[in-house]
Amino acid sequence: MITTPNLLSPGRRQFLQQSCVGIAALTVLGNPLQALAASQSSSGSVKKTGLQLYTLRDMMEKSVADTLKLVAGVGYGDVEFAGYFGHSAADIRKLLDANGLAAPSVHVPLEVLRSALPQVIKDAKVIGHQYIVLPWLSEEQRGDSVDNYKKLAVELNGFAKPIKDAGLQLAYHNHDFELLPVKGGVPYDVLLGETDQDLVKMELDLFWAVKAGVDPLKLFAANPGRFPLVHVKDMAKDGAMVDVGTGTIDFKAIFAKAEQAGIRHQFIEHDNSNNRITTIRQGYQALSQVLKNI
Repeated sequence: MITTPNLLSPGRRQFLQQSCVGIAALTVLGNPLQALAASQSSSGSVKKTGLQLYTLRDMMEKSVADTLKLVAGVGYGDVEFAGYFGHSAADIRKLLDANGLAAPSVHVPLEVLRSALPQVIKDAKVIGHQYIVLPWLSEEQRGDSVDNYKKLAVELNGFAKPIKDAGLQLAYHNHDFELLPVKGGVPYDVLLGETDQDLVKMELDLFWAVKAGVDPLKLFAANPGRFPLVHVKDMAKDGAMVDVGTGTIDFKAIFAKAEQAGIRHQFIEHDNSNNRITTIRQGYQALSQVLKNI
């Protein structure tokens, strides 16, 4: 069990300094984020702006409790976990409840799904997750052809059955490599075509899809209802990842097709932000405005 750093530790002091800067900035803004949060709460969970906590992984390592408090203070209603940082499922649930947050989904590595699926399901039920998401494949797990993806599709269907029996849903999160041709075809086509569409849903990472030259709207049209989760990340003209609302991806057009896609939850994410506070504030404001107007 990893304990939260004590109040006098350097890591804790650094975290609190960063948090105070962020909260002070919100005060200067005259609480527009709270107003957006209130409008989202009244319009239902489909409209909530969520945050993938991988964005704040360095802060999560220092203090999960303080990170969740910060996230709630910005206005987020949903969070998606990428690890519990040594905390039990019961601890995580208490922290979420204390901050008025929900955690519809969690990222779980393939090796953990293979070795500890019953525990993953048990923890998910305690915390309140609805979706268990496979987030990443190592180069070894991918292979150099579609053959490994055909095997993975069978495996995903297998994982998905006990997950479904528990009242939960399995999903797959993409990067760009699944959307690029390899020997024998396009891996993402295999995953879409050879997994049961009711058992295995998709969490579409919008940045990585666009990075691979794939139009999310075409994916939605070809696979309606298959994308209950999306990662909202933006792209600069040079292809770099930037804060949501400062790049070139047309999120208004994408979320205009939310019903067709089946989108239920949307999570801001930035893989390597240079300023975590600015990133989560900017992302919240930008996506909240998009969701408010669809």
